[in-house]
Amino acid sequence: MRILFITSTRLGDAVLSTGLLAVLLARYPRARFTIACGPVAAGLFEAMPGRERTIVVTKRRYDLHWLSLWRACVGVRWDLCVDLRGSAVTLFLAARRRAIMRGGRRQGARVAHLGAVLGLSPPPLPVMWMAAADRALAQAMLPDGPVWLALAPTANWAGKVWPAAHFVALARALRALRPEMRVVILYGPGEAERRMAAPVLAAMPDAVDAGGGLALPQVAALLARCGGFIGNDSGLMHLSAAVGTPTLGVFGPSRMSEYGPVGRCARGIAAPGPEGSAPIAGLEVAPVVAAAVDLLGWRA
Repeated sequence: MRILFITSTRLGDAVLSTGLLAVLLARYPRARFTIACGPVAAGLFEAMPGRERTIVVTKRRYDLHWLSLWRACVGVRWDLCVDLRGSAVTLFLAARRRAIMRGGRRQGARVAHLGAVLGLSPPPLPVMWMAAADRALAQAMLPDGPVWLALAPTANWAGKVWPAAHFVALARALRALRPEMRVVILYGPGEAERRMAAPVLAAMPDAVDAGGGLALPQVAALLARCGGFIGNDSGLMHLSAAVGTPTLGVFGPSRMSEYGPVGRCARGIAAPGPEGSAPIAGLEVAPVVAAAVDLLGWRA
């Protein structure tokens, strides 16, 4: 059986879609999967069982990337095509069945919209696949002993970035409750991400700098070793929730009702004001500390 699964170019959306893949893997354990996704998300699927191929879809002018994807897929007779991008690509492929996500703004959680593509309600939780080597690296970087707390102080646009000084004050308040706590700083690749994380790294010289250079399964393995995660609305937040780490997402103008973290132990906290326009700097440190203490169970 051959399954084509077209998912997002963005990391967070791609993470949210992994629950659908887990359902399909359970239904069709002998199926061979081809994943089509953006460059940032490609690493999510490296250790996925049943994956035959990943097609990296790089956006091109005039939507020519869809033509490239069609050319890469047209020679196969597919048993199932799942298209979460709502494109026309699968309509021009030989396929026994198709499940296409339609566009347009919808109310409610994004993960519920994704689940509806396969008729799944409630929707499945996101997952993450890791290899033994990824777990071994994480063990070496974050050895047993300390309580590791992951902070992710970056995001893909400035409006979603909680001030660096707030992250520092948050970490100090939590360390006062758990002196054995150590901080792990996570951020994405590239100089822009490094610059956003730099003030937090400078203020906490004993923190583990785990940003920029790790593959996504390695980052996931690090997160799985952490006792908690606090970060901006980002792909890292969704990845943390997917591995089951207690996750607190910090929201400003992005919509927490749609993109709040989804996992066994995950929640969000939003800046005061109308959803979709509330400045994230308006979210004070104290309520985030209180939400983190409640989530993590760290009492004085």
